[in-house]
Amino acid sequence: MSIIALTEDPDCRTNIEDLYQLSAQLGFKIEPQDAKDYLLLLRSFAAVMQQVKDGSDYIHPALQPHPCIGVRDFWSPEPGQNPFNAWSHRCELKSASPVNNLLQGRTVAIKDNIAIGGLPTTLGTSPHILRRSGILPRSSIDATVVSRILAAGGVVKGSSTCESFCASPLAFTSGTGPVHNPLLHGFTTGGSSSGSCALVAACALRKCRNDSQNLHLGAVAEVAVGSDQAGSVRIPASYTGLYGLKPTFGLIPYTGAASMTPMIDHLGPIASSLEDIAVLLRVMSGYDGLDPRMTPESPLLDQVEDYPDILKDARQKLSSNDASKLNETKTLRVGLLEESFFVSGVSPEVRETVRDAAKLFFTSAGAEVVNISVPMHKEGPVIWTAATRPSMSDWLCQGRSTGHLSFPPAHMGMEWPPTQEVYERLTALNPAVVNIMLSKLLSDREFGPSVEAKAHRKVYELRAAYDAALDEVDVLITPCAPTVAMPHPKLKTEDGSSSTILEKLKTAVGVTTNTCPFNVTGHPAISVPCGTAAAADHPDIQLPIGMQIIGRRWHDADILVAAAMFEEGQRKSKEHTAEGLKTSGDEE
Repeated sequence: MSIIALTEDPDCRTNIEDLYQLSAQLGFKIEPQDAKDYLLLLRSFAAVMQQVKDGSDYIHPALQPHPCIGVRDFWSPEPGQNPFNAWSHRCELKSASPVNNLLQGRTVAIKDNIAIGGLPTTLGTSPHILRRSGILPRSSIDATVVSRILAAGGVVKGSSTCESFCASPLAFTSGTGPVHNPLLHGFTTGGSSSGSCALVAACALRKCRNDSQNLHLGAVAEVAVGSDQAGSVRIPASYTGLYGLKPTFGLIPYTGAASMTPMIDHLGPIASSLEDIAVLLRVMSGYDGLDPRMTPESPLLDQVEDYPDILKDARQKLSSNDASKLNETKTLRVGLLEESFFVSGVSPEVRETVRDAAKLFFTSAGAEVVNISVPMHKEGPVIWTAATRPSMSDWLCQGRSTGHLSFPPAHMGMEWPPTQEVYERLTALNPAVVNIMLSKLLSDREFGPSVEAKAHRKVYELRAAYDAALDEVDVLITPCAPTVAMPHPKLKTEDGSSSTILEKLKTAVGVTTNTCPFNVTGHPAISVPCGTAAAADHPDIQLPIGMQIIGRRWHDADILVAAAMFEEGQRKSKEHTAEGLKTSGDEE
């Protein structure tokens, strides 16, 4: 350790009693003959920290808000234009000088844990939890992905509602209230990228109905960006019938977004078509020089794969009825990950739909479908929890830096330590956040850092287990969300009192069992619509089921191609069925 100076700041409030309290917190007692010297060292450190606190801040040039047409401003969404509670703030940002037209004119929603210059960032929670005044500062930066989307001609229409501190796989914890599924009001969209998926699903619904004047759907977005730490892109995509991609860890820079804990932070695209996923992935990917999550394997901007072109080429080869052209050496092998179909909570409808659809449609398109076992998959959620929960309070609640050189957004985060009022607000809104805070303290007191470190070593073992399976097959298949969308839990009882903590949280237990393991291992994974099942208490309404496709790390294009192959199998099966019906009719 280097001590730059010994300083006696007359305004420093650190005294001898503070020193004794700090040492007691660490578990030892400082002897009186040593106390004076240790106090001087502490006061010298406090003087350094105070100097930085009082000094000017710095905005990296790469994060300066992208030049846009007109003045950057925002407004609160009107209720009639926000029927699903999916918008947090509205804006209309268009680049003054786009560098390409990959997203020309496409409307985009950005999850409200990602910095948009000129807009506040709510992290999905009450403003009074983040700032005691209740007044949130506006962002002075654009997250890297926001700048890239604007530079590609995308139109940022606003920030989308997300779950409180992004700590829920369902959609009832936002500070502004539940986000409703456009397919069935009162049912979850999934979370924590709840608003992003609701807006894109509503847009798809409008297109499906071919009714641009269908005003009850409100303002929508064609594509969106979400964050995914345990399944927060894929789970809501599954519940709303969309495509949601968690890319390989380190492919898309996380700079400018609120961290849950760095090892699992991913940003990913959400869309109603594979083509839109591919374009967004192309636009957002590539090294930015600021995010320590990126590795030597992360491609430079000019080395990012042309995902739209790869997908287009795959479509052409598939439509030529020669699936062998997709891979000149072997037939695509699709592995049904056996353990994933029988983890706790997976409904029979989801299990059968995903398994049967994968077998039928991949086979129809010329792939080979096999069963494959990864016994360690059942340990995945345990490893994810032990490797990440102890540090979540540091990053998510306290906004600590990573220890590596990074650029944490200055306007984000909550005031620390929390007050009684903050505790009460969080307990009413999302008790999972309080649980995160308490889990950190329990881990420190009862287990220390060694267990978390061991869990990190187990991550490598889990990664190796998936890698070994992916040596035998090209992609793995699992159910994504374990059920179709369910009703929001009741936040109030009949007498108007708040529901209990477990009444709020029990419906979320186990939702991410098949998704969170791939956040720690870093493998790319996408949710693909594969069928439907009846909604609870609404047998006449069918809700979407998502199939998860997982690929080798840094082979994100492979899961796009596999998804295209699945779609081709669906198309051929429909044609075959239609042809059979026609033949049957002719015979009659």
